[in-house]
Amino acid sequence: MKYSPCSPVIAYVGLGSNLAEPAVQITSARSALVNVDGVRELAFSSLYHSLPMGPQDQPDYVNAVMCVETDLLPFDFLHCLQKIENEHGRIRKGERWGARTLDLDILMYGDQEIDEPDLIVPHLGISERSFVLYPLFEIAPTLFIPGKGVISDMVEKCPLAGLKRLN
Repeated sequence: MKYSPCSPVIAYVGLGSNLAEPAVQITSARSALVNVDGVRELAFSSLYHSLPMGPQDQPDYVNAVMCVETDLLPFDFLHCLQKIENEHGRIRKGERWGARTLDLDILMYGDQEIDEPDLIVPHLGISERSFVLYPLFEIAPTLFIPGKGVISDMVEKCPLAGLKRLN
């Protein structure tokens, strides 16, 4: 299925890292993303410290959310994010929720709902993960998430689960 917006689309990207100086990884990924043709930063959340999902024998994470305007199609945007992950030393072992130098997820791509094997938007865990919801709410407090609802309602129901904003 081909998704072709008529004009630039507002997209939200989740950023996470728990290896090789996570805050530096996030900052570097932000810079890399704004240097991509067809991508313009609109907002960037604070950095947040979060406990790891899945295996607990790994370092804690640093997370953030970035809002961009892009004229890249969804799969082109996804490939751009994967290239940035690879440039930051991301190694894909097939292990779900394992430690990583950088994880970039498309949380939302306009108001589109995409359900393809390699891309699901809005991101499946968007409404339950504090490390996504709270930074997203910080930069888009009135956001409506297609198929999910209003972000403020989701934040009310989502415990912090150890999430802390970094200075």
